Order: sequence, then C-alpha cells, then structure tokens
Amino acid sequence: MELKDFFARHPRAALAFSGGADSAYLLYAAARCGADVRPYFADSAFQPRFELADARRLCAELGAALQVVPVDILTVPGAADNPPGRCYHCKRAIFSAIAAAAGRDGYSLLLDGTNASDPEEDRPGMRALRELGVRSPLRECGLVKGEVRRLSREAGLFTWDKPAYACLATRIPAGTAIRRCDLERTERAEEYLTGLGFRDFRVRLLDGCARIQVPAEQLPLALARRRELTAELGQYYGGVLLDLEARDES
Repeated sequence: MELKDFFARHPRAALAFSGGADSAYLLYAAARCGADVRPYFADSAFQPRFELADARRLCAELGAALQVVPVDILTVPGAADNPPGRCYHCKRAIFSAIAAAAGRDGYSLLLDGTNASDPEEDRPGMRALRELGVRSPLRECGLVKGEVRRLSREAGLFTWDKPAYACLATRIPAGTAIRRCDLERTERAEEYLTGLGFRDFRVRLLDGCARIQVPAEQLPLALARRRELTAELGQYYGGVLLDLEARDES
C-alpha cells in the first residue's frame, strides 16, 4: 500500500504533529493527496520550545492550520514520578488530549508519524498508541526513515535532515522524579550546545551533573570547547561530564 491509497481510504484525519521529519512529511503527503488532515501539537513541559517553533514554521509553509493542545504532563500519574514505564502514561495522556481536541473539531481518526524503521517490540509508548487506535501511515506503507528523509528533501521540507529528538524527560534517569527545573536546565544546556555547532547529542542528568553525549565525530569539538562548556553548563549543574562513548539513538 502507498500513502495515496491510505489517504484515499481515510481522507479525513487528525495528525499528532511533533515538527519532526516524519510527521512533517506525513502532513505534506496528506496535502498532496488531497486529504483533510489537521495537525495537532501537544504543548507540554517535556517538549522544548524549538519543537513548537519548527511545527509552526512547517505548517505555515504548507498552509496548514496548526492546533496547539496544552497538556499539563507533570500532573499526570505515572509521568512526573518517572517509573520505568513512564512513556506509556505520557503517550496515553498526550494522545488522549489530542484525540479529545480533534474529536471536538469533528475528526474521529488520529494518525502519528511512526515510520517502518521504528522498533516494533512492545514498547510502553507504542502500546498506548495501539490502545487508543492511533494509525501510523508511514509504517503501514513500509516507509523507512531513510526514505522519509529522501522524499522530504525532494519536497523541499526543511525538516528533511532534522535529527530525531526524544522528549526532555528522557534526559532524567528512570526512577528519579522529574522536576520542571531539571527540564528547563536541560533545555538551556542543549540549546547552548546547538549554538556551538553540535548535532544529534544529549545532555543527561546524572547525580546532579550534566553528562554530555555526542556522536564520535564530535568528540574533538567537545574537547576543543571544553572550557566554554564547563563554564556555561556549570551555571546549571553541579559538574560537567563528557561521555567518551559515542551516543546511541535513544
């Protein structure tokens, strides 16, 4: 099945829109297929401000009316206390809020941007989406991440090479309660590293310290900017650590 076939069968739907490469291409493809797909962005403390800015920019370029849905995620049971299965409670709360908003607008089908490269094992977040009946057209049509990026580049979408970005809560170790101040200092730290030219990295919380994880090819840059990094991040953390192992994709 191709996306045009999916949208021929489902010409009207809501889309959980993150501003990332996958949901951006899905929104573009839906418009090209003539489908009525409305994007909804869940605005929570777990999302950095640049994601909302990217979502607004992409929707403006595509002429789509973005709906922003506030979600007070830190009050959701099973989210702020950060158990190992936190993602289930988080995803269920966020997608339930989007589904409710979409339902009020007359949309009964909810889509997301999961692609065919995403692991299919029974992850907590994926289980929540299945329970809520969320459909994933990219996965259903067999589109892997590389194809999504290629097609996005051909379409002229600025998101074509945007790195995958897990929510800020993933920077806090499981079992450690998530505080708004920790999310805020994580966002400030990662914004600073982005400004220095780092890409596809993470700043994780470890015993009150910042644990910086960068791809192997960016380790020389991290060492060259060591003084700047420690001076800036030292304002927010008790110490600044550089992980000498290459960052994985989580």
